[in-house]
Amino acid sequence: MGMITEQVKIGNLELNGRIIMPPMGTYKCDASGFVTDEVIDYYRERAKNPHIGLIITEHTYISKKGKAKANQMSIAEDDKLPGLKRLVDAIHAEGTPVFAQLNFAGSASPSEVTGSRALAPSAVVLPTTPRMGDETAPKEMTEEEISEVITAFVAAARRAKNAGYDGIEIHSAHAYLLNQFYSPLTNHRTDAYGGTLENRLRIHREVLRAVRAEVGADYPISVRLGGYDDMDGGNTLEDAVKAAKIIAAEGIELLSLTGGMCRYLRKGHSEPGYFGDMSAAVRKEVSVPVLLTGGVKTLDDAEKLIAEDIADFIGVGRPLLSKADWMMQPESVL
Repeated sequence: MGMITEQVKIGNLELNGRIIMPPMGTYKCDASGFVTDEVIDYYRERAKNPHIGLIITEHTYISKKGKAKANQMSIAEDDKLPGLKRLVDAIHAEGTPVFAQLNFAGSASPSEVTGSRALAPSAVVLPTTPRMGDETAPKEMTEEEISEVITAFVAAARRAKNAGYDGIEIHSAHAYLLNQFYSPLTNHRTDAYGGTLENRLRIHREVLRAVRAEVGADYPISVRLGGYDDMDGGNTLEDAVKAAKIIAAEGIELLSLTGGMCRYLRKGHSEPGYFGDMSAAVRKEVSVPVLLTGGVKTLDDAEKLIAEDIADFIGVGRPLLSKADWMMQPESVL
C-alpha cells in the first residue's frame, strides 16, 4: 500500500503499520468483569488481521464506582490479572501488540450497575444524546474523591503492565469522567479543578504524572482526548489544540483524537476521518504522534489521510467490530 504499511514506532514499541484498532466495548465479560473465552476469541480473531499494527482493548473500569455498563471489562482488582494476561497472551501469539484503555465513567455510571450514586466534576446531567448514566444529577466530587480516582488509575496502570500489555491509554473522551472535567458543559467547579482550560485539565496532568511514576519512563502511554464537543458552550477546535499541547507536554507517546460530549460521532459528517480538521490542527502544534478515528472504511481512505498529513495513525473501529477479516478479501470493503 505505501505509508500505511510501513514499520513505525510508538515510543520504543515497533508496529507493523499505521492502522490501529481503537477501543470498542464488547461487554462480553462476566458480571464481575472477568475476561471470558468469548472475549479472548473475539480479540484473537482480530489480532490475526495483518492490516492491524496495534489493538487497544475496550474501555476497562478502574473502580466499580466508575463502571459504565454491565459485563464491562475490569482492571479494578488484582484477581482480574490472570484473565487479562490470558487475553494479552492470545493477542501477542498472533504477533500484534496491545494497549489497555483505562476508564472511570463518572456521571455516565448507572447506579444500577455500580450500586452507588455517580461521581462527577459537578452535579450536572450529561448533555449527551442518547443520555448516559442515570439521567439524574451526579454527586460533585470532593478533592479526596479526585485523589482516590487518581490512585485507581495508578493501580490499574500497574496491573496492565503486570498483565503484559505493551502500553496503556487514559480515556478522556466520549463524555466519561476525565472528559467531564475538560468540558465546560459538565465542569462548573470554582476550585483548582475548574474554570480555566488549564484547571479543567489539572486532573489529567495529575493522573499522567502519577501513572508515569508508576510504570516508568519507557512504558508507552496514550491519551484519548475528546477534543471538542460540537455543542453550544462546549469545547471548540481551538480548545482542542490548546488541550492537546498541555497533555502532550506531559511526555505521552500517543494522542488519540475523537469527540467529547458528541461522543464518537459528528453531526452532519460521515466522510473518512471526520475529525480530521482537529487532528490536522493538533498535529501542527505537537511532536507526539496523532491517531485519528472515524469514518474510515478502506485502506485507501487511511492511506490518503496519512499522505495528506492529517494524522500519523488511523483508527479503524466499526468495520473491525463487525468483521474480523476487514480488508483481507476484496468483497470485505464496507
